[in-house]
Amino acid sequence: MQILDRYIAKSVGFSTLLVMGVLLTLFTFFAFMDEAGQIGKGRYGTLQAFQYVLLTVPRLAYQLFPICVLLGSTIGLGVMASNSELVAIRAAGVSLTRIIASVMKVGLVFVVLTIVIGEGVAPAAERYAQTLRSVAMSDKLTLGGREGLWARDGNSFVNVRHILPGERLGKIFVFERDDMHRLVKLVQADSAVYRNGSWVLQGVLSSDISEQGVTSARVAEALWETNLSPDLLNVVTVKPNTLSILGLYEYVQYLNDNGLDAAIYEQALWGKVVAPLVTAVMVFLSIPFVFGPLRSVGVGHRILVGTLAGVGFYILNQMFTYMGLVFSLSPLLSALAPVGLALMAGYYMLRRLY
Repeated sequence: MQILDRYIAKSVGFSTLLVMGVLLTLFTFFAFMDEAGQIGKGRYGTLQAFQYVLLTVPRLAYQLFPICVLLGSTIGLGVMASNSELVAIRAAGVSLTRIIASVMKVGLVFVVLTIVIGEGVAPAAERYAQTLRSVAMSDKLTLGGREGLWARDGNSFVNVRHILPGERLGKIFVFERDDMHRLVKLVQADSAVYRNGSWVLQGVLSSDISEQGVTSARVAEALWETNLSPDLLNVVTVKPNTLSILGLYEYVQYLNDNGLDAAIYEQALWGKVVAPLVTAVMVFLSIPFVFGPLRSVGVGHRILVGTLAGVGFYILNQMFTYMGLVFSLSPLLSALAPVGLALMAGYYMLRRLY
């Protein structure tokens, strides 16, 4: 049976990689064409645009993985069906349940790949891509990993740990220096909000540094005179799809602790948690397509049906996501509902084969 497992894995795996390669090539080309409109802003040239698009490929692969797995499994098994290989396997005494088990073993590999790409490769590459793009377009910004955003503002250096939607900032540090490049003042603030054309710091601790020592004062709010506008900072606003599960969880905790709306990020968090399950369900859904109504049709027909099924699931998933946000439904329920419906549909079609 190990020979059967390897043969099915080879067929399904090759088809999935082929589909992934084709779709990534198309989407990457269109992404570069779209990005070409930004070339010429600041130091952002063709090379930087090409590097940016390449760095977004892991995130794109992660997003396309479910439909690629569905199409790849449908095509791989469909080719075996067209060559009567599945008939020969069944005639040799291998049950449908055993074939399904072999296919789902491949699905387990895809699940692991989904986790690796979605949690390890894609977030890191996406952060670096946004860093490259933002720094190239503006000479005022410098980003650096866990330290957040760094910006020069006259004689001051600003470090912002969290850039929030709605013109809000979290954990701000302002280092002021004199003309001799000596640190003369340090301002720390818990948060900042943009009001009436100006930034207002909240929870401020100001420390004046001189040869006589350090003098500190704490105030609830203080006006922050800076050239950093919300439009400039929006280029690096945190986007849910660029974060890992751990990053989203920490960010949701931060928003909740500060009384901010975390609904979008909670929805994204549970979507990330459920993503590996989506991959497995897509593999499962391809099986009744091949053994059922598509067992005697061509590859082109299978590609069409697989594409329609994948697009239908994407629309269903987006619908439940927006419904969850609009009607304040449980994020976990909104994330699991489309997966559950797809699983039940696959199970119903599979039951008709026995």
